[in-house]
Amino acid sequence: MIQTVIFDMDGVIVDTEPVHRHAYFQHFEELNIEVSEEMFTSFTGNSTRNVFQKVKEIFGISHEVEDLIQRKRTLFNDAFDTKDDLYLLEGVEDLIKELHQKGMQLILASSASKVTIDRVFSRFNLHSYFTHIVSGEDFPKSKPDPEIFDFAASLSIAAKENCIVIEDSTNGVKAAVLAGIYCIGYNSEHSKLQDLAEANFVINHFKELNFEVISIL
Repeated sequence: MIQTVIFDMDGVIVDTEPVHRHAYFQHFEELNIEVSEEMFTSFTGNSTRNVFQKVKEIFGISHEVEDLIQRKRTLFNDAFDTKDDLYLLEGVEDLIKELHQKGMQLILASSASKVTIDRVFSRFNLHSYFTHIVSGEDFPKSKPDPEIFDFAASLSIAAKENCIVIEDSTNGVKAAVLAGIYCIGYNSEHSKLQDLAEANFVINHFKELNFEVISIL
């Protein structure tokens, strides 16, 4: 019986991807580099640190990774604070509240920074529903490396086989599979060109999930 649900954040709980995209491409323009759509899509599920480590290597940028991270974070925060139409994805708030009310443990495992996670959770009053928040900035490698999900599962009240992961990205699904955790792929309209084939099953809307469905997986 499933006792713990591990949520990704971007593209699963909230659609901050357009804000991230705006910040990244504004920064790429400042750096005078051209990142293709294909390359940018391949970064989905990576932490900001890992994205800039790759960009620095690919384009031979002389800036320190920490400086790149801080500049992108400033651009993101500026956009986040002025974006009026930032919202939780349809159906996910009801699912979170139902699972919490019925005693399911909820853990967040996101590639986002702690600062970004806190901004989202504070804006939408989500802190009270989650027992733990795990940020990708605490790990040297990003998804598809499974370490973030291995660690999240270690925080569970139950064994790994009693956990599930909800993910929307190719790299996130691969990380869950490599961690040996049952994975629900969310076919988010906000996460384009993602391959969810390795997920145990795929949903198109959160109305397809509820406590009863999840608890017997």
